[in-house]
Amino acid sequence: MNDMAHDIGATFAYGAVGIALMAIGYLVVEVTTPGRLGHQIWGEGNKGAALLLGEKLLGVGAIVTTAIVTSDNDLSDGLIDTAVYGAIGILLMVVAFYFLDLITPGKLGATLVNGDAIHPAGWVVAAADIAVAAIVAGAVS
Repeated sequence: MNDMAHDIGATFAYGAVGIALMAIGYLVVEVTTPGRLGHQIWGEGNKGAALLLGEKLLGVGAIVTTAIVTSDNDLSDGLIDTAVYGAIGILLMVVAFYFLDLITPGKLGATLVNGDAIHPAGWVVAAADIAVAAIVAGAVS
């Protein structure tokens, strides 16, 4: 029963770290795109904003999952590793976004949430974020 209680506690702890990292990912999208993200997605039905947030959350989730699976049996070390790798992943996604913004015409954040349809650049940003997440997940040891 002690093992089960420990595992349940670990699940809640890892879940809390993962949710916190996804919240940070949400805030990153909020900062890099104009307007209120929640209103754009749920109020206006903006598909570009939804794609941008959805792929960011999937990327963070992949990094967190890999960090958990590869963590040692020590819960505190595993939680720290998960938080650190998750933060690195988010930081690198931001760097990739601003790099794409630098090499493309206009303001990328505004382009992604402008209009009802998903702008083709949205798929490029999604691919970049998922690639960054895969790289970070692969680097987790």
